[in-house]
Amino acid sequence: NAEYMGGLNLLDSHHIMDLLDGRSAAEVFASEYSLTYNDLILLPGQITFAAEDISLASNLTKNIKLMTPLVSSPMDTVTEHQMAIHMALNGGLGFIHNNLPVEAQVKQVQLVKRFKNGFIEDPVVMSPNHTLRDIDQLRFSGVPVTEDGKIRSKLVGIVTTRDIDFVKDRNTKLSEVMTPARDLVVGNIKSSLEEANELLRTSKKGKLPMVDDDFNLHALMCRVDLKKQRDFPLATKNATTKQLMVGAAIGTREDDKQRLAALVSEGVDVVVVDSSQGDSIFQHQMIQYIKRTYPTLDVIGGNVVTRLQAKHLIDCGVDALRVGMGVGSICTTQEVTAVGRAQATAVYRVSSYARQFNVPVIADGGISSISHIMKALAAGASVAMMGSMFAGTSETPGEYVYQDGIRVKRYRGMGSKDVMVAKAGANRYFSDNETVRVAQGVSGFVADRGSVSRYIPYLTTGIKHGMQNVGAKSVVELHRMNKDGELRFEVRTNAAITEGGVHSLHSFEKPAI
Repeated sequence: NAEYMGGLNLLDSHHIMDLLDGRSAAEVFASEYSLTYNDLILLPGQITFAAEDISLASNLTKNIKLMTPLVSSPMDTVTEHQMAIHMALNGGLGFIHNNLPVEAQVKQVQLVKRFKNGFIEDPVVMSPNHTLRDIDQLRFSGVPVTEDGKIRSKLVGIVTTRDIDFVKDRNTKLSEVMTPARDLVVGNIKSSLEEANELLRTSKKGKLPMVDDDFNLHALMCRVDLKKQRDFPLATKNATTKQLMVGAAIGTREDDKQRLAALVSEGVDVVVVDSSQGDSIFQHQMIQYIKRTYPTLDVIGGNVVTRLQAKHLIDCGVDALRVGMGVGSICTTQEVTAVGRAQATAVYRVSSYARQFNVPVIADGGISSISHIMKALAAGASVAMMGSMFAGTSETPGEYVYQDGIRVKRYRGMGSKDVMVAKAGANRYFSDNETVRVAQGVSGFVADRGSVSRYIPYLTTGIKHGMQNVGAKSVVELHRMNKDGELRFEVRTNAAITEGGVHSLHSFEKPAI
């Protein structure tokens, strides 16, 4: 009976192989043509689980795992501290751009690190002689009051909304309305974060001043931080400090070593060596320097699009590779220099090689829809790096303006003319010593997409439905299916691409995000 059942299983296995439509990733990407995400379609598998059972956990680097396989690009119109904070809260990670003086970039990292530390170490503080008018200008309450209006001075009270709401004379001094120190619930600065959180929870107060043994104010805790811990269970946090994790971009020049040292001293978790063409002697030397000087710091190399480029950076010791050249919506590298590669092919080729060394691949560029993220993961990427898709969110730097009645934000490539004037842009494209600089990017506008904290769940839900349709319960399983040939692809004609989108309508509305 055992032999009979084994024979049936063997026959069944052969029968299934005969019924497989499409081609494996290896077969599709053996093509002489370079393929984009739009060129490809994934064939459905069998659904045996619910979409909510799917895990999107994936490695950003050899040592850093994300619960959401999305990171924000180190561009000056995409990622500063607000974006990095919200990316980490939602299970991803943000990379602070380096088109900033060293001190300013370090400050951005510091703001991310302080956010989830629980303790606000630089709260707004006032003195007893300040007035309600001063509070009104802040547009928030819960302000500690110290003897001289400075942190690390003796706490004498706190001013809350209840203290000031019905006081008509806004020139009233805080000393007349504040809740005095003797009536406050306070925590000791020596307490652990967990102890302080518990005191804040049981006291039912909105704010918890943290003082030393002499009652000098050192920090402030807010109830909203407890809610954030509850509302963001996927948050990317450092296992030791419990702070949010954050990355930063550096260049390949000698003075970037000083930038790196300052970032490391502030606790940056990972750095990306930001070059448009990553296989350079400058990047090789920088990666080797980082791994030699800061052996516990994860470093991402790139950008690369070929296996040979990947080999050179892996030999230098990178912990992940950033893949993409000339495929971003605002990038003109391929148009200007005639060098690059279609992104789907680049991701597959590099990831299939890097997999042998346990080096994850970050798909950077060419992503303008959820389906592109899904195809990037299916091609072998562990994480998708987002630029244009995040550029219109409220957490990006810059102000909203209106164009033709549409609310938009500026978005520009790091090789655009505006950025090339700055040192970071010139360094990235190896043109900092050139008299004439040729732009490899453009500036434009993208539509308002609201908060990234609302946008990311929309994206991840779409990714999960894509994975459910192909029969992959996790990103790890999706990559196994790619390797084993179980994941099936087809190359589409232009007519098929048109058919696969919205068509044959007089007009339509895209769903609001």
